[in-house]
Amino acid sequence: MITEAALQERTSRDLAQMARKKGVQGWHSMRKPQLVKALFKLAKDKEKQKKKLATAKAQSTSKSLSTPLISAETRPKRTRVRADSQVEMESAIAKKLRKQREQQEKLRNIAFSEINNAGQEPPKRDRIVLIVRDSFWLQGYWEITAATVSRIKIAMGIYWHKAIPVLRLLEISSRGNTNSFEEVAQEIPIQGGASNWYINVPEPNKSYRLAIGYVLPSEGDEVDRFYLITKSNEVLTMPTNSEGDESWSDITNNAEKYYAQSGGYDATKVSADLKAVFEEKSHQPLHSVAIQNIPSLSRFGAELNFQVDAHLVIHGTTDSNASLTIKGSPIPVNDDGSFVLRMDLPDKRQVLPIIASSFDGTQRHTTVLAIERNTKTLEPLHRSVNEVDV
Repeated sequence: MITEAALQERTSRDLAQMARKKGVQGWHSMRKPQLVKALFKLAKDKEKQKKKLATAKAQSTSKSLSTPLISAETRPKRTRVRADSQVEMESAIAKKLRKQREQQEKLRNIAFSEINNAGQEPPKRDRIVLIVRDSFWLQGYWEITAATVSRIKIAMGIYWHKAIPVLRLLEISSRGNTNSFEEVAQEIPIQGGASNWYINVPEPNKSYRLAIGYVLPSEGDEVDRFYLITKSNEVLTMPTNSEGDESWSDITNNAEKYYAQSGGYDATKVSADLKAVFEEKSHQPLHSVAIQNIPSLSRFGAELNFQVDAHLVIHGTTDSNASLTIKGSPIPVNDDGSFVLRMDLPDKRQVLPIIASSFDGTQRHTTVLAIERNTKTLEPLHRSVNEVDV
């Protein structure tokens, strides 16, 4: 069995690769100590399972050799009880394994689920869109049909149980020529039940596209095989940092802005899927590309655009290996123990419990924040051009 010391000698990247292949849930958000702990626990559990099965098999073999060949009517009652216990134990193990397989299948299936999307009709075709939130954050949204997942499952055959649903962020560059090239910048494992994903990009003013599909991990030095489902629209992130919002409701309240940021009014990047998703989510029609001419209107008489919003930024420090949550949701902790969380700040009072737990679970600290926002918008003042001092 692999030892904890041997795992500590490996790099974080090697540990993450091992965790991915062994099906450790949430591996992509774990740090090295958490990866070591998860992999070591997995190895111990497998070793215990092997010993339990070996013991059960040895006991079964021993009993079958030592039991005399007598009829069921004359068989001792104690022997029958032991046999029944053995059957019950094997049945419990089979039931546990079946539940694990069902859970893994549920996480592997990224098809649209009516359970997770109450009130929405199943999609008629696959689609994925990429939205620009600000200079360093993108948001992917997708809808995949059950027929597509079934087709890929048939194509993979006996290897389907190894399939990993992923998003591939493709960086688009020209490399100095007129032709464009797409290179994989990030590969993000996802799971069934999800239809949104936020993606952090390291630099602004870059062109990207998002692909969704399944990866079949290779053996040895071979390249992983990627089963593509569909690709998104092309976007260009903003050159300077402009912070965006963090929920669909905020996007739909300002659909024109985020639609424009995501290339909706760029004739070279226009996407029917992008427009359809924005119109469905915001319940309003979007203008045509001609809206680009609006900035050229005279500044006199044009409607003054004025919007004010606020967000809540929570920050602090703790141990780098501590577990941190806010209202039950995990908060990432940096290597130096610092953490920063940016949240929506709706017009209401919020009570936010923040809990830090030590790595060994022996200590727990709680801080409760009570936050209230009260926004008032006054009536606008309108004057004619003649009343304005020039």
